[in-house]
Amino acid sequence: MTTKNNIEQLLSIMAQLRDEESGCPWDRKQTFDSIIPHTIEETYEVVDAIHKKDWENLKEELGDLLFQVIFYAQMAREDGLFDFSDVVDTLNEKLVRRHPHVFGDDEFASEEEITANWDKVKQQERLDKASSEQDLSSQQSILDSIPSALPGLLRANKLQKQCAKVGFDWDDLQPVADKVNEEVAEVLEEALKKPRNEAKLEEELGDLLFATVNFSRHLGKNPEQALCKANDKFERRFRQIEANVAKKNKKIEQCDLNELDSEWENVKRSERN
Repeated sequence: MTTKNNIEQLLSIMAQLRDEESGCPWDRKQTFDSIIPHTIEETYEVVDAIHKKDWENLKEELGDLLFQVIFYAQMAREDGLFDFSDVVDTLNEKLVRRHPHVFGDDEFASEEEITANWDKVKQQERLDKASSEQDLSSQQSILDSIPSALPGLLRANKLQKQCAKVGFDWDDLQPVADKVNEEVAEVLEEALKKPRNEAKLEEELGDLLFATVNFSRHLGKNPEQALCKANDKFERRFRQIEANVAKKNKKIEQCDLNELDSEWENVKRSERN
């Protein structure tokens, strides 16, 4: 079966699932808002399969993610907004428009020039959209393109990178590191106050996380990826501690902190060896 026929079959299946008389009750009752959590979950499952290099599972997870796109497009078609063909057409046009060095005659000397042109095209797209919506009276911002629903670390990184493009950024690493240390001190100061202002403490913790994201960015590292790797490392080591304790015919709840710390160091040493 060709790709075109595959897509046509998928669209037909989706339409049948949403059919008012013979469709699936669960699929029929869904709305744009109700599907959002499933879209987020499927996205993370794709990422998880890639991290695990589970290519067979990735094939399935990509299908589940594609189904989310098909689902939204079907609901939009039912509401007379657009259909899947419009989604594809919009994507094709955007990809060609944003890659004039591939599909046109433009030439760029470096990846930096390509990125700069990409940002220029995106900015023009925002201006054109605002003009078409007669929204030029509202204040335009370079941050308008960053979705507020992004995960915190990812959004912080994008906000900082966008501001850096217009010069709102430190040139050296040291002041960035100093800012992290400053935020740590402010968190401790709030945490030790009696009585403790929980709202202020949460604010200071947020500032510390934001500063840490900035530090990661200046080191050329993606904070989301770095944290994911740290999570994986912690999980791997803790599972090994559980296994080591089980070999002693004990439950982990029966171990005190000193014993668990000792096991943790043993696991770290074994990984280095």
